[in-house]
Amino acid sequence: MDTRDEIREFLISRRAKISPEQAKLPAYGGNRRVKGLRREEVAMLAGVSVDYYTKLERGNFGTVSEGVLDAIARALQLDEAEREHLVHLASMTATIRPSTRRPPRPNVRLSVQRVVDGLSDAPAFVRNNRRDLLASNALGRALYSEIYDTTPPGEPVNTVRFVFLEPRSQVFFLDWPKAAADVVANLRTEVGRDPRDPGLRELVDDLLIQSDEFRRLWAAHDVRYHDSGFKSVHHPVVGDLHLTFESLDLPADAGQALIVYGTEPGSASEDAMRLLSSWAATNSAAARAASELADDALATGSTPDLTR
Repeated sequence: MDTRDEIREFLISRRAKISPEQAKLPAYGGNRRVKGLRREEVAMLAGVSVDYYTKLERGNFGTVSEGVLDAIARALQLDEAEREHLVHLASMTATIRPSTRRPPRPNVRLSVQRVVDGLSDAPAFVRNNRRDLLASNALGRALYSEIYDTTPPGEPVNTVRFVFLEPRSQVFFLDWPKAAADVVANLRTEVGRDPRDPGLRELVDDLLIQSDEFRRLWAAHDVRYHDSGFKSVHHPVVGDLHLTFESLDLPADAGQALIVYGTEPGSASEDAMRLLSSWAATNSAAARAASELADDALATGSTPDLTR
């Protein structure tokens, strides 16, 4: 994942999405050989020379100013997530040393786990920038039981791998194409923030090899925040759930965010969530009972009767 190639492909993909009409430019030259805006049109809109913009599009940012990046973002009609992505990519090739980012925290602090467990009426997770689920409460684990059940022992529970490498994901997510596009755009945003993260690079490289659909979506260079939104899933026990979610970065824990799901009051999804909570509690009680029987058997040297 060469940063200069990332910059070039990102800028080319963005200007391909903007028509002269959208940019309020005359569509002169009926036989246009490029999709979207030409380089000279982006340069004119950004107020820079064509040679300079061409150099930037090749990834040669040098000591580019934030004002120039803002002008390019306006010319290409980038949203906030896309502009931030461009700034992060530019910082990796600039002669000015980029700001130092703390390495992601690998584990969840005990105090954060207590907060997650305390959210007993809503599914809650802590995930890192690679979309590994580092912690969850009982209702969160029940909601994502398909992901937990299909993750091999000893491997991280990763939502991106589930989406692209597990066939059951296409049943679990009611709108799988949107879920897939969103998770790739979220992941590309994270890569833009920290291109040198070895875990991110390994994840992306693996999926580029193993999934044709991931490779297609990755080539689109879309970026997106994951702050809030809607998610619809089909749970194997309680059926369809239409959920809202909020994502809160944990400032003291680099790379980690708390995700909390909710349902609309009075909706069928709220009823399904209550049923899911009851199912989760029953499973948890059964697991505790089995564990206690196993502990007793270990202490006495007998064989536990797990049929009781």
